[in-house]
Amino acid sequence: MKIAGILLIVAGLAAILYGGFSYTSHNRVSDVGLVQVDTTEHHPVRIPPFLGIAAILTGGGLVCFRIKLSR
Repeated sequence: MKIAGILLIVAGLAAILYGGFSYTSHNRVSDVGLVQVDTTEHHPVRIPPFLGIAAILTGGGLVCFRIKLSR
């Protein structure tokens, strides 16, 4: 659980610092003989700051309290 907690803390910090990420999609609009028309679209994905804070708090709880699974 300690590793999962550390990963959550790092992911939460990244979410707060960067605020999101973007990806690009390529679509073929037309393909007529030798002529091909493609489009490129950029899609931003925003991550709200409260999700980053929640991930940091949850990761901190996992690291500090070491929640143990039942045996």
